[in-house]
Amino acid sequence: MSYYGNIREEELKLKVGEEFFRDYDRTAILGNVDFCVASRPPDGRQLAFDYDRECFLWAESKRGTVDLLEAFTQLVLTIGKARTFDRYLPPAFLGAFDADKFGLIPYSAVIDVFYQNDFNWNVTPSDHSTREFALIRELIEKTIRSGSYVYQYATDSAELAKFIKDNFRSNVHDVRCIRVSQNNFVSIYLKWRTAVMPTIALNWDAARQKGILDADFYLADLLSEHDLTLKDKLNVVLRKTRYELNRRLDDMGLFNSSSAEFTDNQAHHIEFWNKYIRPPKRDYWDYIIARRDLLIPQDVRERKGSFFTPAVWVAKAQEYLAAALGENWQEEYFIWDCCAGTGNLEAGLVNKYNVWASTLDKSDVDVMQDRIANGANLLPSHVFQFDFLNGDFNDLPQGLKDIINSPERRRKLVIFINPPYAEHGNLKQLSGTGKNKEKVATENKYYHTAHLSIGQGARQLYAQFLWRIFSEINGCIIGSFSKIHILQMPQYVDFRKRFQAHLISLFLMPANTFDNVSGQFPIGFFIWDTSIKDYFREISATVFNSDEQFVTNKLVKNYDATKTLMHWITETRKDSFNLLIGFMNRTSSDFQNNNYNYIINDRKLLPHPRGIDITDRNLIKIAIFVASKHCIEHTWLNDCDQYLWPNDGWQLDTEFQSDCLAYTIFSRCNNIKSADGVNHWIPFVEAEVNAQDRYESHFLLDFIAGKWHPETAEPENAQLELLPMVAEPTVDYTTPISFSHEASAVFDAARPLWQYYHSQPNANPNASFYDIREFFQGRNARGVMNPDSPDATYTTLLDTFKAAY
Repeated sequence: MSYYGNIREEELKLKVGEEFFRDYDRTAILGNVDFCVASRPPDGRQLAFDYDRECFLWAESKRGTVDLLEAFTQLVLTIGKARTFDRYLPPAFLGAFDADKFGLIPYSAVIDVFYQNDFNWNVTPSDHSTREFALIRELIEKTIRSGSYVYQYATDSAELAKFIKDNFRSNVHDVRCIRVSQNNFVSIYLKWRTAVMPTIALNWDAARQKGILDADFYLADLLSEHDLTLKDKLNVVLRKTRYELNRRLDDMGLFNSSSAEFTDNQAHHIEFWNKYIRPPKRDYWDYIIARRDLLIPQDVRERKGSFFTPAVWVAKAQEYLAAALGENWQEEYFIWDCCAGTGNLEAGLVNKYNVWASTLDKSDVDVMQDRIANGANLLPSHVFQFDFLNGDFNDLPQGLKDIINSPERRRKLVIFINPPYAEHGNLKQLSGTGKNKEKVATENKYYHTAHLSIGQGARQLYAQFLWRIFSEINGCIIGSFSKIHILQMPQYVDFRKRFQAHLISLFLMPANTFDNVSGQFPIGFFIWDTSIKDYFREISATVFNSDEQFVTNKLVKNYDATKTLMHWITETRKDSFNLLIGFMNRTSSDFQNNNYNYIINDRKLLPHPRGIDITDRNLIKIAIFVASKHCIEHTWLNDCDQYLWPNDGWQLDTEFQSDCLAYTIFSRCNNIKSADGVNHWIPFVEAEVNAQDRYESHFLLDFIAGKWHPETAEPENAQLELLPMVAEPTVDYTTPISFSHEASAVFDAARPLWQYYHSQPNANPNASFYDIREFFQGRNARGVMNPDSPDATYTTLLDTFKAAY
């Protein structure tokens, strides 16, 4: 039996609060956060909980005994969905507790999770079946294992009480003042943007074009004392009543060429900073400066492809370079990181005289120079600002330029990079859930040069980097992190034809181990020798998981000469037909786009349809395509693998055909709706399910019964023209379809669902499976179908069906 027993969740919160947090304010309700612990005013007064109250803990509570990792995951999704950290100062700790135990992790340990690019926060946090839940669970699992504090009430209550006493303390005696820390500096910045930024006399658009962001002014404020910035090597410094820029920008619209004044005599600035204690502890300075990216708007981070390389993969990459080039490679080779950011790829490089680092943003150069001043093993003269996709190599430092201009020395040059992954167009845009990243890869000068050579591949920034290196620094070694699309995806055919370098080695790791990356796909570290002309065909890549452990070796292949499943299904466009029964949206033959393969009534329902009309002639082929695409789970590792053209055995394997048909009829990707047109996908006779009227279409029933003869059947949709049929169909339409034992069990489990639906008042006789689910599950405020239903009978029937399916 658990320590507190199986009491209700609200009672559990009261008991835990009274036993361990009686000295703190536990009354605040912050959105959907279950349990909040905050500072209490010294005089005991109860204050309204506003933005600036100091929180120590936001926690998820669960009755009974649960997996705290899943509770933490739900809490993170709850906070991220509501962006609670934008409205309130984040706490020192996140927590999760049940009737047996209490777990805590520092908020700073998971802060990166909330600033991911391209992540769908609109899922239900309590729905453990979503892709997003699994992704967040994986992202925080390592953090929770290595940096969490878990206390059992029965044995560790004294230790838990001591932890709370030692760590839940106000930074100052006046609770109205909050010390800025690594936990809250981002949230305070968002408040600063509203309160202070509008009072700075600056042409912000012109400033951004020069690489100066509002974040630079915030950092000048934050790292100051008595309104004097304490660090000199920032883009902007605060000097009492004005800001000074560390570089002159005459065209920025300032009051003068190097400073910016306040428009309100600094009134809002003073009022704002009276609420906070600054500067933060010196221990936090390097972290805050290095994480300036968190202060950059998400659309800007996406545009720049701001993805920091974890230290473990940096070390692994250097290990692979040593294996490929020799143990003394750092002494024998020169190294240039031409998209260095703040220089994390350079960690572990020992010969500073052979290393150059350049980056797009002057502020990143300043960070690296500041790190050099504090002991980083780089030469100041070898760190410089350079826009690789726009710049002229003649502008490079002389020493580096001499290496590039010498064919012999160029063979000893390693371009060691993690280039940006931003692409013109992404899955949000393709799926209609977001906007295209307009011009993200086309606004630089080099795009047009690259496009002439590598075609569609030029739409991806990292491919542009690789192509410029190959074409203009040929002979060098490239050690590059990038997606593996360049080896497998059809849109990179031209790239592979022209980028003929020898791939020495490759290792793969999950993309979501990188900061700001949430997708389920592999990132590879490639070592290319551009002095050897070679057309890539295949390579055995080493695979590591998110814990940096070896998993397997994976054969990565080029499919350029191989016909795919997409080519096969496209052939059905040549087939004549008698009846149009739906439309299958499809994007490609790879795993990564499986979620964009689904069935609807008509192609006209999509703004930009890409797919195949489903007809009485190609239904079996469509079913084979759908079942093949969905029966194998998409993982991060198989993301770019291709479904290939099937052998002809499927034409004689009637059980395979019927299994695929059953799979497709009841698939969650079958989005046929009676409201969108005639539903031709009803699998049960009216009398079987006690339908309240005759169906509009009996096509599927006739098709299964062997009564649908395309050569003679009358079209049920009078608007469709009867077309001549091809001479030799690959499917026998005259024999009733016999389903396997497993497929028959699915029909048997689905039938009671239809019967229960048709027993409801005013049930639609033409309802599809989608309609039935929608009827019982309903939709939330955003219009998304709920994952479950309050109807217990329906839930039981659906669970039985899912088990058979």
